[in-house]
Amino acid sequence: MSHTIAEKILKEHSSLKEISPGQFVDCDIDMIMVHEQLGGRIHLEYNKLGIDYIWDPDKVFFILDHWVPPPTISSAQMHQDARKFAEKYKITHNYGHQLDKGICHQVLPEMGFARPGMLIVGSDSHTTTYGAFNCLSTGIGATDVSVVFATGKLWFKVPESIKINLRGHFEKGVMAKDFILSLIGDISTKGALYKSLEFHGDGAKNLSIDSRMTITNMVVEAGAKFGIFLPDDRLKEWLAKRTSKQYRNVVPDEKAEYEQELSYELSEITPTVAKPSNPGNIAKVEEIEGIEIDQAFLGSCTNGRIEDLRIAAKILEGNKIHPKVRMIVTPASKEIYLQALKEGLLEIFLRANAIVTNSTCGACIGGHLGVLGPDEVCISSTNRNFKGRMGDPTSEIYLASPATVAASAINGSIKDPRGLI
Repeated sequence: MSHTIAEKILKEHSSLKEISPGQFVDCDIDMIMVHEQLGGRIHLEYNKLGIDYIWDPDKVFFILDHWVPPPTISSAQMHQDARKFAEKYKITHNYGHQLDKGICHQVLPEMGFARPGMLIVGSDSHTTTYGAFNCLSTGIGATDVSVVFATGKLWFKVPESIKINLRGHFEKGVMAKDFILSLIGDISTKGALYKSLEFHGDGAKNLSIDSRMTITNMVVEAGAKFGIFLPDDRLKEWLAKRTSKQYRNVVPDEKAEYEQELSYELSEITPTVAKPSNPGNIAKVEEIEGIEIDQAFLGSCTNGRIEDLRIAAKILEGNKIHPKVRMIVTPASKEIYLQALKEGLLEIFLRANAIVTNSTCGACIGGHLGVLGPDEVCISSTNRNFKGRMGDPTSEIYLASPATVAASAINGSIKDPRGLI
């Protein structure tokens, strides 16, 4: 029987000789990531089980990133509870005291924990990000985290897979964010419910690892369970700098069956924006140019990587942010922050009158360092624009690429970036 990548990885992590879409399977988990939710619902749920151990402390990755540093007493207490749990159960990869690390979905791969063929789960819906590394990864809730902590296993329904063929290169000023927003607009936010999106073609190989991470990060906004890229030399080179551990690349069988196939010519993708208050509410940037903004946010686990900062700095260099706009820049990790510092990108942002913060999820979740007030409008490189996501329920969020965010910050209103590059 021929299999897709998702089917192969799930089969290899189960005790079954064959599996097929729609079947329920119990799988062994290679790694579980937890963040602040460890100090939220997770530790409370796990305590109910009355278990004094975790199945394998070496397979747990714990980091704090959403409220870093804690802006409120309640978030500080959440951090305390999370750290106590990590220490009590002797979690090996415990970064609860290292608040400078960065955002979970950037730091975990940087440290070499996401490798081809792995099955990874995490207490965050954007755990799908790790599919950029040819592994299967998805977000789970507090009770499922507790099951994994106790047993090292979790059930999955084998998903149908959608094959997405990518061809060519992006034109100047167009980014992976524009593609994934276009895809979500095409199939809708329900178009891939519990599906696995598999990215193929020379266009996929032409994408940087940063760009692949942007795409797999946002497949969940189309309802997908997984998003995964095929392995190639670019991935091999990236991993060689991050880990010495062995891994095995996973590719689909030649006769693998897909629920459907979609094809995109990357040169035909243009700057795209998701209007409030749904990631699938898509418009081409020229259709909404001129909408005034109060805030421009560059960062997050979607678009806070070095290539994102580079293109924004290229647009901002020698310019000033519009006097009625505040721009906030949040690198996705300390490693990226230091690289941006080395390249002079942070100086460009500061001279353009932007605010540069430490690595955190704060602005994206409306927690701190960029909360929106009543009726304010923000153009953001994040992944969700639900009502109240970044602050007041009357505020509005437009999702866009880092290039579009930077161009709009200068203009004072939503702006096509292509004329500034």
